[in-house]
Amino acid sequence: MHPFRAAVEARDEQAVEALLAEEVVFHSPVAFKPYPGKAITAAILRGVLRVFEDFRYVREIADPGGRDHVFVFTATVGGRQVHGLDLLHFDEDGLIDEFTVMVRPLSAAQALSEAMGAQFERIAAEAAGA
Repeated sequence: MHPFRAAVEARDEQAVEALLAEEVVFHSPVAFKPYPGKAITAAILRGVLRVFEDFRYVREIADPGGRDHVFVFTATVGGRQVHGLDLLHFDEDGLIDEFTVMVRPLSAAQALSEAMGAQFERIAAEAAGA
């Protein structure tokens, strides 16, 4: 099992953060602009762990060179079933330098947007304190 998947499934926030490169860029499924940096990305991922219920990875896809991984997941947010993808790119040191999330259907993306919006003050404070 990939170390990122193992860390997320164990809900090990420190292990997830340790896999992020300092210059990681997070691309949200519900926000227009990307979020650059390890502190904000780690805080966003902690927020996601708080709002996703019944989260589980159902498939893992990797390129032969090992620098790109896709993790397919399901979860529930606000009573809506979410199907999504974590698309990760790893730098030469094996750290995540690009993290893109995509979710469907639209009603689930809207529920995720609302739930994460409610978390964002805390997320911003956690990132600022890092």
